[in-house]
Order: sequence, then structure tokens, then C-alpha cells
Amino acid sequence: MAVLCKPAIAVPEHVITNEETLELARRLHGDHPQLGLVLRLIEHTGVQKRHLIQPIEETLRHPGLDARSIVYEAHTKDRVPAVVRQALDHAQLEAQQIDLIIYVSCTGFMMPPPTSWLINAMGFRPETRQLPIAQLGCAAGGAAVNRAHDFCRAYPDANVLIVACEFCSLCYQPTDLGVGSLLSNGLFGDGIAAAVLRGNGGTGIRLERSSSYIIPNTEEWISYAVRSTGFHFQLDKRVPGTMEPLAPALSRAAEQHQWNAGKMDFYIIHAGGPRILDDLSFFLDVPPEAFRFSRATLTEYGNIASAVVLDAMARLFDEASAFDGDRGLMAGFGPGITAEITLGSWASEPETGE
Repeated sequence: MAVLCKPAIAVPEHVITNEETLELARRLHGDHPQLGLVLRLIEHTGVQKRHLIQPIEETLRHPGLDARSIVYEAHTKDRVPAVVRQALDHAQLEAQQIDLIIYVSCTGFMMPPPTSWLINAMGFRPETRQLPIAQLGCAAGGAAVNRAHDFCRAYPDANVLIVACEFCSLCYQPTDLGVGSLLSNGLFGDGIAAAVLRGNGGTGIRLERSSSYIIPNTEEWISYAVRSTGFHFQLDKRVPGTMEPLAPALSRAAEQHQWNAGKMDFYIIHAGGPRILDDLSFFLDVPPEAFRFSRATLTEYGNIASAVVLDAMARLFDEASAFDGDRGLMAGFGPGITAEITLGSWASEPETGE
């Protein structure tokens, strides 16, 4: 079975703290009729700081979708290659050994996709296959892992590179004053992650089963309104309660593999917000500490969309607490409302002697 190796993570250099976010909200929206509610919601996100590709003064400006698209492409080409190189190093592979690149991003658009540019710029083979995913939002990190797993089941010796590039700050809309939009302004951050799924060898999570689940009739709960000014994020107030119907889907996926979703050795969960993790802890009957990797991502980086699951996974590697055979559950949540679920066990590549 294929092994998902240690992810590489990068966040940009510009930082905004939660205190600075609250002060901005007071300054920019002092006359908002629900400002008190917005401030309380931002205070309870659990986010201490977020990283942005531009200084906050530039982030708050909206020069138009065309200008933002130029910024998105420039920062993609400037920042992604170093993360890809580190992910390849973690997997002990060269670019020529990659058979498929899955690239996920919901915060900008390029055509041809960034995969084409990466293949030419970084020495991947011209035969390398491409799979860009642009419309699954925060669930796309989990979807990328699952599609990589599917590919390696079809081609057991293949290696897949996953890249998640999210510049959420480029989706800031100064005219969107709904409570959900203002909350998102204090929740989302920018980040890039990459990881390699090796068909043979490697240390990491050996993928064993994947599944998807969509909550019926919730497709409007998380969405973009695509307008001349770009992407306008829309968040329904019912979204924080979605773990009640999604937790049983996670449990069923585990049961189909003869595992118990409440008895895993590690969990890699998309941290959309603190209530998502609190509710999932309750409905799966697992201690809050089980989601410590996801909580750390949320605290230090905010919600970095599709890159969250890869960052949380990197923290599992850094903690070095997993042992061969330990069972784990990964889940990404996003528009649809969609859950992408992965089951796997820890595998260490045997050390080779001289």
C-alpha cells in the first residue's frame, strides 16, 4: 500500500494577531449593528495569529480581480517551488520520479494550471499527469489525498505529489458586511503545503481506505458568489453544527474497515473552527487532546483551507508519537457540505545498514 510521507509547510512572513484583527474590526466596522457579536465570534475562534502574503495595508485594499490574479500567480510561482522541493526531500524522491501532481487551491485561478508551470520549471517529466482541484474548498486537502490513493491503487508503483496553495487573504471583500463574512476575515490565513504519496517505501501513513460523504441539501451553506470583484465567501450560520450528521459518516467509514472511529491512535482533522473540533470530540467520544494537531494549526495559522490537513499531519510527524501499526483517521470538510475521509496506519521504512 502507498505511504503518505511527511508534508512540507510554508506560511508567509506578514503576521496579524487576533488582537490586531479585533482592533481592525472595531476601526473598520464601528457602526455595524452586530459588531459585538462579530467580536465575540472572532475572539472564540482559537486563532492567535495568521500569516498573509502581503502587509495588512495591502490586504485591505481591493485593486480589482485582475490585479489580484496577478498577485496570486506571482506569489504561487515565488513560494510553491521551495515547498515542493522540501516535500520531495522528505519522501527521498526526485522530481523525475513523480507520476501525478495533484494541485488544490480555492483562492485563485490560473489556466493552464500551476501543475503545467511546475512540470516545466522544476524538472518533472513531460509525461507527468496533472489533476488540478479548484472547487472543493477546505475539503480539497482530504480529496487530494484520496485521489492520490485511488491513483496508487490503479498504478501500485506510482508516486504522487500533492500541493495545496491557499492565499485566503486575496479573497477579502471590503463591501461584504454579513456576520459570516466578517467572521471569515478573522479566521482564514495564507499557507502552502505539499506531500508525496509513495507507491513503495517511505515512512508515514500507509493509506488503507478512503470515502466521501455529502450532507444532503446543504450545497448553499458554504459557497462563493463569483462576481466581477472576485470570490465572495458565503457562510451559513448552520455550518458549525455539521459535525452531528458528519460524525456518523466517519464512524461508518471506519466500521466498513473493521475499525472504530472513536478508538484511533491519531486524528488529522480539518480545523474549520473550534466548534468543529469540540463537536467531533463529543460525537466520536474521543478526548479533546486527540485533535491537538488540528488545534495547533488553527491557533498558529488560522484556517488555511485545504492546507490544514497537511499541516496537522506534519505536526504528527514532528511529535514522533506514532508507532508502526498505529491506526489513524483523516477528514477534510468543505463545500457541499462534503467530507473526505481517509483511514491509514503508521508505517516506518526499515533502516538499511552498510
